[in-house]
Amino acid sequence: MGAYRADDDYDYLFKVVLIGDSGVGKSNLLSRFTRNEFSLESKSTIGVEFATRSIHVDDKVVKAQIWDTAGQERYRAITSAYYRGAVGALLVYDVTRHVTFENVERWLKELRDHTDSNIVIMLVGNKADLRHLRAVTTEDAKAFAERENTFFMETSALESLNVENAFTEVLTQIYRVVSRKALDVGMTQQPCLRVRLNIGKDDVSAMKKVGCCSA
Repeated sequence: MGAYRADDDYDYLFKVVLIGDSGVGKSNLLSRFTRNEFSLESKSTIGVEFATRSIHVDDKVVKAQIWDTAGQERYRAITSAYYRGAVGALLVYDVTRHVTFENVERWLKELRDHTDSNIVIMLVGNKADLRHLRAVTTEDAKAFAERENTFFMETSALESLNVENAFTEVLTQIYRVVSRKALDVGMTQQPCLRVRLNIGKDDVSAMKKVGCCSA
């Protein structure tokens, strides 16, 4: 399973959102996964930005459109548009700042209030390289993830630890959901199909079909 560089050539397009408090490393996780870059001087994101990357899952090309926004309260007005159509989420906290883990529950509630129940959620404990400053135990985070039925992984955007794995796991699990839905509605009979998965609450249909020969 690797990167796929032909940007317009994909079978599935999934919207994934990054959420969590400001300063937990969301932007660096995004830049590490999409551009393999890390900035020690990264500043809080202003407004919303997104980046894309495509990977192979089974024999399909999955394109991720990953959205990133700052966690400060003053940006919460963009909530509805930010979450709309999201089918995956990385809920990020900083393992060295316990308050960011305490706020995970509120972020999770907001996410679930604005998205479909099938959304794939990965709880991410970032900055795992700062072992001497750890304030949140792996066991506590695992227990929370199990209780809330989310996936869980600890990452380091600085050391590139598990960043690839976290995003890839989310995209793979979304693909599994789509595959099951496709079987349920008989879409496997379509000889040529590109799918943009869109299961936000504001959308009537679970999937939007796009002509396979269109650009």
